[in-house]
Amino acid sequence: MILYRLHCAQDHDFESWFRDSTAYDGQKARGLVTCPVCGSAEVDKAIMAPALGRGTRKREVEAAPPADASSAAAAAPPEPVAAEPSAQPVALMSEREQQLRAMLRAVRAHVTAHSDYVGDEFARLARRMHEGEEEQRAIHGEATPDEVRALVEDEIEVLPLPVLPDERN
Repeated sequence: MILYRLHCAQDHDFESWFRDSTAYDGQKARGLVTCPVCGSAEVDKAIMAPALGRGTRKREVEAAPPADASSAAAAAPPEPVAAEPSAQPVALMSEREQQLRAMLRAVRAHVTAHSDYVGDEFARLARRMHEGEEEQRAIHGEATPDEVRALVEDEIEVLPLPVLPDERN
């Protein structure tokens, strides 16, 4: 897997994972790489520093003591930063993407809290309510793509609940 920092024509910066550079090139050529903020497909790779592996041990730096303290700061190489097990993970989503996920999570929580879960009976009950055979109420559940297609063709309003990947992904 490779992480690319990307930049759209509207000056939005974001990151995305790809299987390899060929996967990025193929998806970009098909117009599948789009900006999550504005939806622009005019996306290019941004300049980024390479990600280097970090060890858990500090390297020892052997240097002769400097002649005076003022030259010590200029002459001494910077201390390497060791990865700490308790270090905070780096956010791979922009703040805007995090806000969008929070909103989707809130919509899902609201709908599930204010409707009845009907499981696999969703399509049948939605149709019965539409035809007046069942009392109207807010429901949610599962339906196959064919069931959803039939409901939409019959002009029965259905909306998918937003599903987000596990927060640890």
